[in-house]
Order: sequence, then structure tokens, then C-alpha cells
Amino acid sequence: MRRRIDEYVITEVLPLLMAGMLVVVLLLLIAVFVEVLGPILAKGANPLLVGKLIAFSIPEAVGRGLPIALLFAVLIAMTRLAADSEIKGALAGGISPGRLLSPVMVLSVVVALVSFVNVALFVPRSTERALQTQRDILLDNPRVLVKEGTVFKDALNRAIYIDEILPGNQLKGVQVIQLNVSESPRELISADRGLLESKTGTIVLYDGQRVTYRDAKPVTVANFKEARLPVQDLQATFTGGLKSVLVNLPLQELWARVKEARERGFPAFAENTALQRKFAEPAAAIAFGFFAVTLALYSFRSGTSVGLVWVLSLTFLYYATWSVFRVMGENGALPPVVAAWAPDALYVLAGLGLLVVTSRR
Repeated sequence: MRRRIDEYVITEVLPLLMAGMLVVVLLLLIAVFVEVLGPILAKGANPLLVGKLIAFSIPEAVGRGLPIALLFAVLIAMTRLAADSEIKGALAGGISPGRLLSPVMVLSVVVALVSFVNVALFVPRSTERALQTQRDILLDNPRVLVKEGTVFKDALNRAIYIDEILPGNQLKGVQVIQLNVSESPRELISADRGLLESKTGTIVLYDGQRVTYRDAKPVTVANFKEARLPVQDLQATFTGGLKSVLVNLPLQELWARVKEARERGFPAFAENTALQRKFAEPAAAIAFGFFAVTLALYSFRSGTSVGLVWVLSLTFLYYATWSVFRVMGENGALPPVVAAWAPDALYVLAGLGLLVVTSRR
């Protein structure tokens, strides 16, 4: 019977895991395409560059989707196990709930490790290439970035804002801010108009002003007729602000940012939350495996059935709670460790609660 349970995990859960991951990844990519990539294609972006951008987005989508796909797969498989009286037969044959749990937990740990390796190694590399592709899209046709809140970041850690891009790569309302980790801006360059030289990757500013700051107070103010701003190492982001790419940084670089902010006496909420997410999101697979098995045991003991609607709801509940806690952590409303690990903890606590209720039946 023990062997049968192990075989069931392999023959039932793994195909569902692959199918669930494919569906989740496709949904995430479709969401990015509809919200971001579709509009820039409509504005004339090169389809080949957009295709490359989609390809480089796959590792990140897999990183998010793999734990969620595991929850979906195990819930479906264990629901079938309970409905087919396999759990009843296993318990009647002397198989303890712990032995019923073990093959699923082994698979969950494997999925968590695979997810962590993907997040730690492949996602940073693909993100770097995606940012490079976004830069290529920008230089190929800057009009595709006419969007409120558009942010660019170059190798000198400067944030560049452009209000409007006119025909002929003419720029209107340009602001360039020199940033430091968790500090107020050191320099602000603003100009009413400018020009993007696509071949050289240079922004030419006209009739502008440069203001330097110290402790958030202006120190010098200088006007200029023309200034050239090389941005060959420009990193553009279509999918949100600078916070959205922090979690995709290499682990060592992200830890260095957190350490630097700590030494300067700044909380660095976004950086700390991203660092915790590096570990919490892959570990969600373990919490999901535990919850799914305890739910199956509860379903068997109580005589209730977990339908497909409930499976889908429980699967995407994680994504909803993850989004809320992430924003709260990045903005300092919750400690970063709580914001990152709370969604995992909710499923573990729910599983423990189901286990206690089941043991009393």
C-alpha cells in the first residue's frame, strides 16, 4: 500500500503539476502581454524584440507559477484519492497519516529547491537580458514608452522620467534624478524639451536646470542651454517601478544593498522585502503540500468533497494574499519578514487547524 501511495504521487501529481505550471505561466505571460506588451506593440514596437522580451520573461513566470501549480496539482490529486476511497483503504491497511503525507512533502521539497535555484540563478540572468531588450525597444522606437509613470534607470543609478515623446524622437518634460540606496535624491536635472539620439543612446536636453541637494536641501542651482546625457547602459522597465525588479536581482547584490542601507541607518523596506521573498516564495511549495494533504484527510473524515471551484479558489488565494502583503512590506506597513512569509504561514496554520479537527473526528 505504501508503494501504491508513492506511485500515486508520481503518476497523478506530476502530470497535474506540469499542466498546472503551464497554465499558470501562460496566464502570467498573457497578463503581462495584455497590460504592457500589447499596448507597446500597438504603438509600433518591433515584434521580434517584443517576442524576445516574452521569452526572457518565462523564468520569472516559472518562479512564480511553480509553487502555485504544485498546490493545484496536489489538491486535485488528493481530492481524487479521497473520492476513490484510496485514503480509506490506506488508513485501513495500517498506513498512518504521516506516511500518507511523506511522499507529497518530498515532492514539495524538491519543487521548492528547483524553484529556489531558478529564482537564484536563472531569473537574474533572464531579467538582465529582458532589461537590455527593453532598452533596445526604447532606442528602436521611443514612442512606445509614452505611458504615465514610465521609469528608466541607467548604469549610474539615475532615474529618468519623460512626460511625452513627440515625432522625430523629440522629448517633452524630461527629469533626471540621481538616486542612492534609501537616500533622498542628490541631483535633479530637468528640461522642458530634449532629443533622443537612438544610434548613440544619448539624450540631449535643451534649456534646462540642474539642482544638487544635500540632506534633501538644495545646494546649487544652475541653468544650461544644452546638455548631453549618455544612457548607453539604460535599463527601462515597462512592468512597474524600480521596486518590481528588486526581487529579480542576484542574491548577492540584493544582500549588499540591504547591508549598505542598514549601515546608513535606513530601513530599506523594499530591498528587505525582496530579499525575504527570495526564500519565502520557493518555500511556499512546502506549505502548499502540507495544506493539500491535511485538506484531503479532513475531506475524507468529514465526508465532504472539495470541488474544482474550491481548488481554483484555494490556489489563487495565495496569489491574492501574496500581492497584498508584498505591497505592505515594500511600503513599511509590515516588517519585511512578516510580509514575505505571512502567505506561507497562513497555509501552514490552516493545515495545522485541519489536522487538529480531523484528529478529533
